[in-house]
Amino acid sequence: MSGSFFERITMDSDICHGKPCIRRLRYPVETILEWLSSGMTIEEILADYEDLQREDILAALDFAAKLAHVKRIEELVAA
Repeated sequence: MSGSFFERITMDSDICHGKPCIRRLRYPVETILEWLSSGMTIEEILADYEDLQREDILAALDFAAKLAHVKRIEELVAA
């Protein structure tokens, strides 16, 4: 994929309460990820939602991968 997810993932407080979305189309990244994790293929998503493009799905995956980059996870314990 050329470029980065910054070209396709938008955040606007007037669209989906500011959640990261695909090109201001009201498709939250989390929804795309849920479809993929439920077993839908990219081709099935594109067939069901004609205004989405393959690059949009890949951008959602790239965005999620960047968010998953953490140095470490520590358990929080209530005092």
